[in-house]
Amino acid sequence: MSAVLTWLEAAWPHVAAVLTVLVSVLASTHVVLRKRDVRAAVGWVGLVWLVPVLGAVLYLLLGINRIRRRARSLSPRREHGLFPPIRGVEAVVAEGVSRVKPEVAHLAPLARLGDAVLHRPLLPGNRVTVLESRTDAYPAMLEAIEGARTSISLCSYIFDNDVAGRHFAGMLGAAVRRGVETRVLVDAVGARYTWPTILGRLKREGVTAARFLPSLMPYRLPFMNLRNHRKVLVVDGRVGFTGGMNIREQFWPGERAARDLHFHLEGPVVAQLQETFAEDWVFTTREKLSGDVWFPEQAPAGAVLARGIPDGPDEDFEKLRTVLLGALSTARTSVRIVTPYFLPDAALITALNVAALRGVRVDVVLPRKGNLPVVQWASTAQLWQVLAAGCRVFLTEPPFDHTKLMVVDGEWGLIGSANWDPRSLRLNFELNVECYDAELAGRLEAVVEERLSRSRPLTREQVDARPLPIRLRDGLARLLSPYL
Repeated sequence: MSAVLTWLEAAWPHVAAVLTVLVSVLASTHVVLRKRDVRAAVGWVGLVWLVPVLGAVLYLLLGINRIRRRARSLSPRREHGLFPPIRGVEAVVAEGVSRVKPEVAHLAPLARLGDAVLHRPLLPGNRVTVLESRTDAYPAMLEAIEGARTSISLCSYIFDNDVAGRHFAGMLGAAVRRGVETRVLVDAVGARYTWPTILGRLKREGVTAARFLPSLMPYRLPFMNLRNHRKVLVVDGRVGFTGGMNIREQFWPGERAARDLHFHLEGPVVAQLQETFAEDWVFTTREKLSGDVWFPEQAPAGAVLARGIPDGPDEDFEKLRTVLLGALSTARTSVRIVTPYFLPDAALITALNVAALRGVRVDVVLPRKGNLPVVQWASTAQLWQVLAAGCRVFLTEPPFDHTKLMVVDGEWGLIGSANWDPRSLRLNFELNVECYDAELAGRLEAVVEERLSRSRPLTREQVDARPLPIRLRDGLARLLSPYL
C-alpha cells in the first residue's frame, strides 16, 4: 500500500501535466475549427495555453455558442423549413423591384442580396408610420392592445415594473379577460432592470409570459451575451410595432421622456414580425403558434416594399451586417445613420469610408452624451477612422437619443432594434425591417434633419485635440469593443 501511495505521489504531477496538455489541445482544436473570426481564434488559443485549464474553462463557458444547437431542435423554421407563404400577397423578387418601384430601380442589387441572404420574401403593400417616444408611440401601442380581438404577441428586451410597465400589464390583462390569446416574451436579463420583475404582475393579470434564456449567474454564464434585444408587438396578426423602444417609464410621453423612435406597420410584412416572435416563443416555451389566430390572411395597406431582417447568433448570424455592407456599397448619393452606440467593425468602417471616397455623403448622428460611458469612450476612440475618409459625424445635444435608423439615397430605409456595435451585430437577437419607398424614406430623412437641427459637427481636429489621458482612457475602452 505504501508503495502504491509513493508511486501516486511521484506520478500525479506527470498525470496532471498530461491532462492539462490534453485539455488545452482539445480546446484549441475546437477553437481552430469553429471560430470564424481569426482574431477571436488567436485570442482564445493564446488564453487556453497561457492560462492552463482556466483558459479552457473560460472558453467552455464564454466561447462556445450552444444556442444554435438548441435553436435547430426547437424552432419550427428549422424543423419544417421556412414558414408557409404569406396568404393574400405575392412576394416581389429582386428583378421585379424596378417594375413595382421604378424610382428605386438602382437598389435592385440590394434586394437581390436580401433574397440570397435572408430567405424571406420582399413584400409589397405595406404602410409604415413613424412614432416618436415623446408623443405618440406608447399611445398608439396601447390603443392597438385595447382594440385587440383575437391575439397579442409582445416581445421586449426591457419590460420594467414601473408606471409604464404596469400600465401595459393592465391593458394586456384586460385583453386576456376579453378572450384575446396573449403571449409576452421578456429577455431574462432585461427583466431584471427592476425588482421585483414585471413577470409576477403579468401572471396575476392572467397573461401568459416567459423569460428568454433565464439564468442565475454565474450558472449558464455562456448565455450572458445571447440576449433577445428585439422589440415586437403584433395585434390580431395584422397590426405590428417595432423599433428601438423598450417598455419603461423613461419613454412615457412628455417633454422629459427619452428620445426614441418606434414604427407602426400594417400589411403583409406584419406576418414576418409574427414569424420572428413565433420562433422565439417556441424556442423559449416549446409552444408553437399557428393558425388564423396568429397568422391571418393579409391584405395590402400601403405602398411600401418591406422585409423583416431577423439577426442573431444562431442560423441568422451576421445577416444584418451583410445587408448593411450591401446598402453601403449600393449607395449613390447619401447614407444617413442615427444610432446611440457606434462601434462598427473593420469591414463596416471600410465600407463607410469607401462610400465617402466614392462621393457619397455619409452622415453619422450620435448622442453627445451617452448613457453608457465606456461604450462612448470606445466609440470616440475610433471616430477618427471614419472622419479621416470624409464621413461626417454629428453629436446631438441631451437628452439622450436612443433612435436607430438608416436611410440610403432618400429611397431605402432601415428601422428596428439593432445598434451599430458588436453586441447587436454578433451577440444579440435583433429584428430590423428594410423598406423600399421614397415617401417613407423622406419621412425618415426629416427625422434625421430634426436631429441635425439640434446637433453640432465633430471634426477630426477636435478628436485629435483630446488630452492624452482622455485619449488613453478611450483607447483602452476600445480594446473592449468586441464585448460592449
